[in-house]
Amino acid sequence: MSISQQFESASGKNDYIPHKSFAGVSLMHLVKGEMTEGQISSHLVKLEPFCSLNEHVHHGQFEIHQVIQGTGECDIAGELVGYVPGVVAVIPKDTPHSVTAKENGLYILASFSPALL
Repeated sequence: MSISQQFESASGKNDYIPHKSFAGVSLMHLVKGEMTEGQISSHLVKLEPFCSLNEHVHHGQFEIHQVIQGTGECDIAGELVGYVPGVVAVIPKDTPHSVTAKENGLYILASFSPALL
């Protein structure tokens, strides 16, 4: 069983929600702000092969990516970070960033502080 399948199994569901702005990207909300008094949220982000989270900014929020499965790259304010399982990246508040999956797709555990949702 792959790590992404283990996450899905542990959560007891496979409720990915298509991202409203980015085709081929879906989210599973694992921890919402209502559970943490708005301090942190965590989301499993699934990018289909060759799909992207185009450049965007989270105003006033830190974001931490933990690469779970697949490969890709993240552009953090012009610095490219190779994404392979085990890589952790910290995206500072108000920093433009984008993520692109390679041929085998990409699963990222994304955590936000304060909470995204």
